[in-house]
Amino acid sequence: MKFRSIAVEGPIGVGKTSFVRLLAKKFDAFTVFEDLNNPFLKDFYEDKPGASFQAQLFFLLSRHRQLQELAHRDLFHQITLCDYIFSKDKIFAYLNLDDSELLIYDKLYAMLEEQVVKPDLVIYLQAETKTLVNRIRQRDRDYEVEISEVYINEVNKAYNYFFFHYTQTPLLVIDTTSIDFVHHEEHLDELIEQIRKMEHGVQYYRPMGSTA
Repeated sequence: MKFRSIAVEGPIGVGKTSFVRLLAKKFDAFTVFEDLNNPFLKDFYEDKPGASFQAQLFFLLSRHRQLQELAHRDLFHQITLCDYIFSKDKIFAYLNLDDSELLIYDKLYAMLEEQVVKPDLVIYLQAETKTLVNRIRQRDRDYEVEISEVYINEVNKAYNYFFFHYTQTPLLVIDTTSIDFVHHEEHLDELIEQIRKMEHGVQYYRPMGSTA
């Protein structure tokens, strides 16, 4: 495998964590999963005043701490798989924070972002909004009960915009709308083949029969 550090990204419900777990078994990789134990998340989804800023700063600092710890590992002896990239934090900040909050956030983000090592490859998992909604409902997490379909659609559009302009690392874009890599190993094997064939720049993978 030419890439030693791989990050998987995508909107809520697309299957990032499941995909990383499955890849880790195939590659015997070290894994880093985003800490979702954010004490402000429930208040945020319930639209309580101030919760957006609190939740965003908690995630920003938590992601920075995790990736700083990762930077001290010997990455040459084992592939590292992470289920997020640091710069995704800005997607949610610009969706959820007001202008005065963004003034503070942007200064803190700029300071922290300089200290984060970028992955060798980013894999962006895409799906239609209705697919994301179905997957979120099926996994039935308590803190996601309050998420509206409107918000999921906004997040999905923001992710597509972000990665359409993304140039920081090699990028593999995978349309997962008609893929079930959790229950169909042949789907997973095909995605792994796409990763192995990946070179530089941006590449897209859309399975045969996909209409997304």
